[in-house]
Amino acid sequence: MPFIVSAILFFVGAYLLTFLIIPKIIGLVEYKKLMDEPNIRSSHVKVTPTLGGIAFFYSIILALFFLKDWGKFNESIYLVPGLTILFITGLKDDLVVLSPFSKLLAQLVAIAFILSNASFTIYSLNGFFGIYEIPIYVFYTIGAFMMLTIINAYNLIDGIDGLAAIVGIVILIIYTTIFYMTKEYFYALISLTLNGCLMAFLRYNLSDEKKIFMGDTGSLIVGYIISILTLKFLALSPNSLKDLPFALENVPLIAISILIVPLFDTARVFTIRVANKRSPFSSDRNHTHHILIDYFNLSHRQASFIIGGFNLIFVYLIIILGSTSYNFWLLTVLVITAVLLAYFFYRFNYSFSNLKRKIRFKRWVDSTKKGLKKNLKKSQTQKKK
Repeated sequence: MPFIVSAILFFVGAYLLTFLIIPKIIGLVEYKKLMDEPNIRSSHVKVTPTLGGIAFFYSIILALFFLKDWGKFNESIYLVPGLTILFITGLKDDLVVLSPFSKLLAQLVAIAFILSNASFTIYSLNGFFGIYEIPIYVFYTIGAFMMLTIINAYNLIDGIDGLAAIVGIVILIIYTTIFYMTKEYFYALISLTLNGCLMAFLRYNLSDEKKIFMGDTGSLIVGYIISILTLKFLALSPNSLKDLPFALENVPLIAISILIVPLFDTARVFTIRVANKRSPFSSDRNHTHHILIDYFNLSHRQASFIIGGFNLIFVYLIIILGSTSYNFWLLTVLVITAVLLAYFFYRFNYSFSNLKRKIRFKRWVDSTKKGLKKNLKKSQTQKKK
């Protein structure tokens, strides 16, 4: 079957399947009272159905059955165990809350299945800062750390309506284009399948009447697929990469730019939490999307589209620079951008500790004003007497 026809079938099939399954999930969640209740750091104000990621799992597993003939290294079989592990982990975490260690262990096991497949092995960095061949043990270490970072980074941006879905859609559009141009059709079809799921989910996630969250069930699965696509992008051979509109040596920096939103947000909140002598995995409202909502009075939809638009524009600019610039200058642009964004958002440090200080300061100012007003009234009364 021609790729274009298959692409349409996989995308439309995933969209329709997800679109039809989600109302059933909403009904079941409401019937069993498994709703997500708002707390002090939540951006929603009323109980809302979660577990939208269940639809992603069914759609992707079904797609992998039909995709098995497109893979060159039997990749479908290696994806199923990891997806199943993270699906069960996310489902349990949404229902009863798992410890960070349990989630980390599950993610490492899921990652191990991918790293054991030869098609994902990175043998060379194609001259990135003069690095060509890399030892296999270095690949396993870097590959596991990279996938772990991407999975958790994507999980952390799932904080407001539409954001995780929109950022995921942008990332997957880029990867679909890359894998189509490099003739890696298995990964292009996987990207299209997941994109169909996210677009159908977005319709409900932004709805006022039939709203649902993807939950950890969904964010872990999407983060896992994106990490696999990133690893495959870095593992592409020089012959495959020659048709792309940027220098081979810039591939690692292009990958970072594609994931700039989740990676920047994670690095920023982790740094602030550690600086405040708190666990990097503790909860707060210090994410980029929280700041846009709380300080700039944007709606969830506005903040999500602004962040998603920034991601798309940033990648486009980096790809243009990557076609002519050497590693040093491209890295300089990335670093300057990250520093400027970090400084801008540092001025809006919305951690709980800072919030408490601001509240105490505001109360002190209010009490001081009241005291001054009382003293002024007393002095005026005494003068009249």
